[in-house]
Amino acid sequence: MSITPNTALRSLALPAGDELVLVLRGISKSFNGAPALADVSLNVRAGEVHALLGENGAGKSTLMNVASGALRPDAGEIEVSGETVDSLTPRAAAQHGIAIVHQHPAVLPDLTVLENFEVALPRSVFAGGDTRRTTAELLACVRLDVHLDERVERLSVAQKHLLEIAKALAVQPRILVLDEPTAPLGSDSVDLLFGLVRDAVARGTAIIYITHRMAEVRDLANRVTVLRDGKVARADVEVEAVTDEELLALIVGRRLASTFPPKNDPSGGTPNLVVDGLSGPGFDAVSFTARAGDIVGIAGVVGNGQVELIRTLAGLSDHSGSVTVNDRKYRARDLLKSAGYMPADRHREGLMMRFSVRENAAIASLGRYLRGPFLSRRAELRTVQDELGKLSVKAPSLDAPVSALSGGNQQKIVMARTVLGEPHLVLADEPTQGVDVGARAEIYRILREISSRGAPVVVASSDSKELEGLCDKVLVMSRGQVVSELVGDEIDEERMVHVAVSARTETIKTSVARTRSTRLSRFLRGDYPPVLLLAAVMIGLGAFVLSQNANYLNAFNLNSMMMSITALGFIALGQTIPLILGGIDLSVGPLAGLLVVIASFLASDGSTVGSILLGFAAMVLVSIVVGLVNGSLVRFAKFTAIAATLAMYIALQGVSFILRPATGGSIDTGVMEVLGTAIGPVPVVFIVLVAVAVALEVALRRTRWGWRLRAVGSDEPNARRVGIDINRTVIAGYVSAAVLTFLGAGMLMEQIGVGDPAQGVSYTLTSITAVVLGGTSVFGGRGTFLGSVLGAALLVQVLNATVFLRLDQMWQYFLQGLLILLAIVVYGAIRGKRPDDAAH
Repeated sequence: MSITPNTALRSLALPAGDELVLVLRGISKSFNGAPALADVSLNVRAGEVHALLGENGAGKSTLMNVASGALRPDAGEIEVSGETVDSLTPRAAAQHGIAIVHQHPAVLPDLTVLENFEVALPRSVFAGGDTRRTTAELLACVRLDVHLDERVERLSVAQKHLLEIAKALAVQPRILVLDEPTAPLGSDSVDLLFGLVRDAVARGTAIIYITHRMAEVRDLANRVTVLRDGKVARADVEVEAVTDEELLALIVGRRLASTFPPKNDPSGGTPNLVVDGLSGPGFDAVSFTARAGDIVGIAGVVGNGQVELIRTLAGLSDHSGSVTVNDRKYRARDLLKSAGYMPADRHREGLMMRFSVRENAAIASLGRYLRGPFLSRRAELRTVQDELGKLSVKAPSLDAPVSALSGGNQQKIVMARTVLGEPHLVLADEPTQGVDVGARAEIYRILREISSRGAPVVVASSDSKELEGLCDKVLVMSRGQVVSELVGDEIDEERMVHVAVSARTETIKTSVARTRSTRLSRFLRGDYPPVLLLAAVMIGLGAFVLSQNANYLNAFNLNSMMMSITALGFIALGQTIPLILGGIDLSVGPLAGLLVVIASFLASDGSTVGSILLGFAAMVLVSIVVGLVNGSLVRFAKFTAIAATLAMYIALQGVSFILRPATGGSIDTGVMEVLGTAIGPVPVVFIVLVAVAVALEVALRRTRWGWRLRAVGSDEPNARRVGIDINRTVIAGYVSAAVLTFLGAGMLMEQIGVGDPAQGVSYTLTSITAVVLGGTSVFGGRGTFLGSVLGAALLVQVLNATVFLRLDQMWQYFLQGLLILLAIVVYGAIRGKRPDDAAH
């Protein structure tokens, strides 16, 4: 039976009325000594929509992160359905029936759409066993038409929000938190969401609804609570008992004048922006003009070429036709240098999330602060502070990471950077998305000031009311074409919507071709093209060497290569896990060397079976301890992965030389014979390596262990939000890496036959090289164990080839470096960049 919104998203039957299902009492939370919440209380009832309002930085999202277990409060109590909860985690919150749709969706970009559902949702959601069918039907409930095997990084902001909404509703929540859910959505999706909210409320679900839009409060909410500066300004009041003006005054602490500044004088004026026959990916033959002081709006149903037009005007796409600004024609590269672009996806395109507030605001205007060859820190601070003050940005300090700010304050930073850059042309895509009413009015004022100073301003927005109040001219687009140009009194919300939905135009083929996702394109953007490429390179190299030396494929050489591949392969498999997690393990080489040294004492010639078994047990134990220490240093001591494992690298190497100052202690002959057992020229241990690699690959793609591993490396904060135990996943990952290194050390032991404390060191860099060649991302989230084994095989083959070709040892290092460079270039070209439309 197919799933409909009434069946797939059916929530638990709850009585409506005065039943309190969530009580937050006296919640306080501080960050770095700055209070975000102070003694905040909230009562949420079953079968009601409780609106939570406040300016950006008022504490709304922080309070909901506390309610959903993402943050632990410094003080206060949480009560769910009458039960006091002492320690709430995202997983525990889900068990209590609490689901949240975050302002910035908690999606994992390097995982596919299907995997995002599988890693975030309990198995009970897929009780029928057909996860693909269930997921497809859940997506259909929110009208999200994307392929299940598409990586989420390819989705637009709106699509990510719809995916997040589908995940939240799929768990049949008793309490559903919606944090700015309509900010990136078009009108059709908003209407659909409102219908789903009303259905859920009718079945007794409690909804906490965070928004900056008064109309949504009137349409949906039963009660409202207002936060200001981390405190309750007014709590638990019925919506009918308060006016919009009173709510706005509570939100900003003052009475607001008109939201929109006066428009430009409609009479006279010469054009300062002329767009003639502009065509690009997703739109065709767009022409319009704007006078000095005008703001031009781009309207239409989401996905009809508005974003592509804005990005092209910003110089981010090639185009035909002409763009003239203040009598000067601009090519794409000129626009890229001269235009100020405010993207809708501020996290991916608008901000550098690891940089500070100051650095993000000043990055486009560094030339203004030059004093001779040096930057003036004083001038930079003064200018940035002034601009952020105008926008009422709330931040702990200018040097605080921008990631610590609320979504609305992050948007203000994007606006400040644009203004400080003094652009010749300003392009704003959803400029007030997630911004409170007070800051929204300030952004409108600044855009009007920019246009009045002579820089053309073009705004794309899904909010028709915003375009009606702000713009002097509005272009309505449908299927990549301008179907109407509205000016003056013609700019009306109802008319814009009517024109957009009634337009009869043919779809622009370029747009369809760009947005279609084929099996081949998904494969090429996946993790396996490097595997095929490495296999092809190995075959080609092998054929060339064989043509130069007929002894290349003799049994002895094949056996020797496979034994070397096995040793490096196991260590590379271990290195793959930390890299997928977004870390690294520099200690694998010295660990392998230390394990061989241990074996040289307990599994040396003449040792009893008991002593040999004790030796292997000691090797395993040491490996586990090393993995635990590495993981604990990273997670609990807050070391970077490089610092933690480098410290372990030095310590292990020191212990090896203490135990064995010089080479000695021959490994037991019987042990070496067992490890060297072969079937024809193929060592049994090589077959084991292949089997382990295949098993790990299947686990990486098909099990929760693999999904969690990739989720943590893809986006750790979002992985935590969906209920993954980050500490356990990371520590287990480093332990697994160390255990796989133990298997590699066994092969190294067979190869060198003695305890040599210096032998393992080179495996650290070689294993990293093998893993990178195999296609694993050094940034985490993506990788393949099969690729790592093939990377190891190619490195061994290159070393072997230099011998058969009688090349100097220098060529070994030269070829390895060349392979890495080629891998970076080719893998980047194969996987390709995200399409412009997917970025939005």
